[in-house]
Amino acid sequence: MSRIGNNPITIPEGVTVDIQPTHIIVKGKMGELTQEYSEVELKVEDNVITLVRPSEKKSVKAKHGLYRALIANMIEGVNEGFIKELELVGVGYRASNQGQKLDLALGYSHNILFEIAPEVKLETISEKGKNPIVKLTSHDKQLLGFVAAKIRSFRKPEPYKGKGIKFVGEQIRRKAGKSA
Repeated sequence: MSRIGNNPITIPEGVTVDIQPTHIIVKGKMGELTQEYSEVELKVEDNVITLVRPSEKKSVKAKHGLYRALIANMIEGVNEGFIKELELVGVGYRASNQGQKLDLALGYSHNILFEIAPEVKLETISEKGKNPIVKLTSHDKQLLGFVAAKIRSFRKPEPYKGKGIKFVGEQIRRKAGKSA
């Protein structure tokens, strides 16, 4: 029995949900998101969405929890939005942006120029004495996670000194160096 799929989703004030036979459209102050769904039924009763599965097949059970989580993330995204912050740890590592172009200096021979999707808002924070931070904000959680993972993949944190791009608050497993 899916514990996640059985949880009802409350629709906050200012968010409209349009349920079609094959997809759901969620609109709010931050934007609009669309998600296709299958094998589950969506019911809306006084600002509460519940997902009902018509059978007990394994694929239906899996999609029951999946679509509940996706729809809940869509509603939270268009209402409040999501934020991911990446920290550049390393000597000489810098980040700057011009509009939606992110310019990263990560110790390679050339800077990395990365064009970011227009749905994701980009901000770089550089303070003296602190590591540069890349702040990403969006209403689409899937796209935000993809963009953050792509930026992190340019220089993943290494386990000896911890240099690289990491999420703010992420704990890097450290290894001991050479033993003399």
